[in-house]
Amino acid sequence: MAEKTIKPGLYQHYKGNQYEVIDIVHHSETEEEMVLYRALYGERGLWVRPLKMFTESVNIDGLCMPRFEFVGESI
Repeated sequence: MAEKTIKPGLYQHYKGNQYEVIDIVHHSETEEEMVLYRALYGERGLWVRPLKMFTESVNIDGLCMPRFEFVGESI
């Protein structure tokens, strides 16, 4: 099992919305590491995304930036 590469806390998506990362969880069939996080807007739904995708960079108008950027500890 790989080490956690992100920590729980507040993250901002490159499109502007904020999320709270709760923990790293594992897919029941593949054991792939997934990030469990909550939207901090709207209905505040829970979501999962593969850890690899959560931590990758995206290219927007020629600029490389993190898909999610840590902005602070949870309140």
